[in-house]
Amino acid sequence: MNIFRSLIGKVWHDPNAAEVVKISEGQLYLVRSGTIRGARECIYNDAMATIRRVPSIEHHFQLVITRVFEDGDQELLEDEEETDEERVFLIGEELEFRSAVGEDGPSFMWRDLEGDVDEFYEFVASGTNEPTRAFFETCMYRAMYERKYKKSADDIPDSDLQEFIWQPPAQKPKSKTSSRKKTASTSKEAQTPQVEKPAVEDAPSPEPTTQAVASDDSDMPTLFAAPAELYLWSRDEGYFEKQRDVTAKLMQNPAAGSYEFWLLATTPEGQVLAHKISSDMNHRWAAKVASFTWNYVSDNGFQSSWCLRFSTSDAYEKFLRLFTQALWESLNQYPWSKAKADEQAYVMSSNVEDVEMQDVENDSDEEDDIENDLDKSEDEEEPEPEHELEEDEMPPPLAKGERNSQLTVGYKGDRSYVIRGNKIGVFRHTGDNEVKYHASISNIATPKGKEFNPKHVMLHEQDSKMILMNPKEPHSLFSMDIERGKIVEEWKVHENINVDHIAPDNKFAQTTAQQTLIGASHNALFRIDPRMSGSKMVDSQFKQYVSKNQFSGVATTESGKLAVASEKGDIRLFDSIGKNAKTALPPLGDPIIGIDVTANGRWIVATTRTYLLLIDTLIGEGRYTGSLGFDRSFPATAKPIPRRLQLRAEHVAYMENSVSFTPARFNMGEGQEENAIVTSTGQFVVAWDFAKVKKGLLDKYEIKKYEDFVVQDNFKFGDDKEIIVALQNNVLAVNKKNLKRPTRASIASPQRNIRNRSNIVNAPY
Repeated sequence: MNIFRSLIGKVWHDPNAAEVVKISEGQLYLVRSGTIRGARECIYNDAMATIRRVPSIEHHFQLVITRVFEDGDQELLEDEEETDEERVFLIGEELEFRSAVGEDGPSFMWRDLEGDVDEFYEFVASGTNEPTRAFFETCMYRAMYERKYKKSADDIPDSDLQEFIWQPPAQKPKSKTSSRKKTASTSKEAQTPQVEKPAVEDAPSPEPTTQAVASDDSDMPTLFAAPAELYLWSRDEGYFEKQRDVTAKLMQNPAAGSYEFWLLATTPEGQVLAHKISSDMNHRWAAKVASFTWNYVSDNGFQSSWCLRFSTSDAYEKFLRLFTQALWESLNQYPWSKAKADEQAYVMSSNVEDVEMQDVENDSDEEDDIENDLDKSEDEEEPEPEHELEEDEMPPPLAKGERNSQLTVGYKGDRSYVIRGNKIGVFRHTGDNEVKYHASISNIATPKGKEFNPKHVMLHEQDSKMILMNPKEPHSLFSMDIERGKIVEEWKVHENINVDHIAPDNKFAQTTAQQTLIGASHNALFRIDPRMSGSKMVDSQFKQYVSKNQFSGVATTESGKLAVASEKGDIRLFDSIGKNAKTALPPLGDPIIGIDVTANGRWIVATTRTYLLLIDTLIGEGRYTGSLGFDRSFPATAKPIPRRLQLRAEHVAYMENSVSFTPARFNMGEGQEENAIVTSTGQFVVAWDFAKVKKGLLDKYEIKKYEDFVVQDNFKFGDDKEIIVALQNNVLAVNKKNLKRPTRASIASPQRNIRNRSNIVNAPY
């Protein structure tokens, strides 16, 4: 296999290449052994085989067989709502993948995990030569290795891939346990309830002396057990369908360390599902109906939405408390019992009631009525069409593998700037929710001529300059003259302190000639003054902290006060640089990837991967009632209540990717009050009405789907309606009223694979 290493390196390490390897010609068959139904059935007469990365799930790959249409065939199917054009298989050992060479040429075979035990798929790669066959096979084994060991297959010896080469199993006596498992997974009776079954890797690895993990007699300690009703969101019907009555359990897995926990649903017949507790669950609480909803993402990236409804409020409240503790411990790798009482109270207070589960027979009519009552004025207006760039308005084509990576919206000059590799695309706001390509700044380089791809950029001095961070020069910043389109200065900040994050001196400093700005390393805050000779750090306004704070972002208010977030999930509020924080809000545990603050400092929105955290900094009781947390410390017994802004689990079930938010932003403008929050995830722009959020309507958001992934979005400065959107391959503007209430029609993509969709709940989870 060594002969393929250089070739594999080229395709395997390109993160922008969805496809790893492809065989363009072949036929797909369903093969049955030992039956009277026919030994070989042709599924696709013309097909291609591809090894494809699973979006957003590292070290996971799919084997995709796609039907190839002859000229004219595709047009005949365009009027059909659904067609069976593709078969997708998650690559793993359980496929029992093997290859052979027959009369028709090389072929690959693998088990049909959704079919009977005697059914296999065979792809006959007619016309494929031996090196291509061997290369494809090697890529399959590498994919199996990465999924099993959750690490790269680079630099491993070829012998490490030998375990994935299929060998006929030795005949062994079947134990009662294995027989029981086989019956549960293959019998029609076991599949009738149509509930989720955990895949092998979704259950914790048992100790050698224990039985199957999550069985009733497992050695895993049970932290909680209570009766509940289990529901699954029906994508077709648009409501939660009851599956069965279960016992809901929280269990701890000592085999994987002290901080791994699992949510289980069991019946007297056995385990129904087992999901590892993590933030990826996108969980939500509804106290009024004593229910808990969450998402589950299968290995092939499919989203499902689940709900547990408890029979008593006592059981619900105990489950909430223990689940929150388990999640906190898994995120922080630290015992809940050692957290301070005020920290525990802060974490528990984040579990506000977000949304009620709709009744089984009720769709969303009631929600429609509420939404219509609140938004009658908007409904009367026709949404404005989006402007798409004409051919002569398009920027130069991107180089192979290049994608837009950052967006910064101008403050004074009606421009937006998009980073793509070592180029900057300049786009002009024309009004009426349109942007047009204006120019490109190419070959970004230091004053010494060394080209680089900017890590982060920030407009400066009334949009006349742009400050760029060079990942190769972490101790410096680079100042670009925008008119000239050239970096004219290198600002050496400090020889021993990295500049990991920058922010304007105050909320609206970029609209003025203010020259100083704020910098942060992983554990220090400082002011940068480019007018100083030598190092640009202002020594009198520098504060380094002893602990490993892992700062991840800085935002400033109109008066220059600072909100600083960290990868650990905590937030610190400062009235000025050089002092200790006035307020330190404890972490929920999820890393914060972005932070913004309203101009007056009253509200903070912090972004984690799966939710936004909204915090009111107003002190509501005690000696400093009426002050903000930037100026005074909250009383230990009266810390603010963090509110989670999340996508509803049933909406996420329609999406093709897990939730992965980009940094959220308030709309901003001098003299304007913030009334909206915008972010994006995958192909979706998402906006919350801030007025509704402040009234407690946390799940009233609007959404718009694009064909391409959204890189970043933000409101046009001084405008609370127009949103500038940077896609991976385009830039456009959209009016906020063009965003729609989330429904299946506004979220879901057309389902093409009938077989995959009809077997959703029978797929191994």
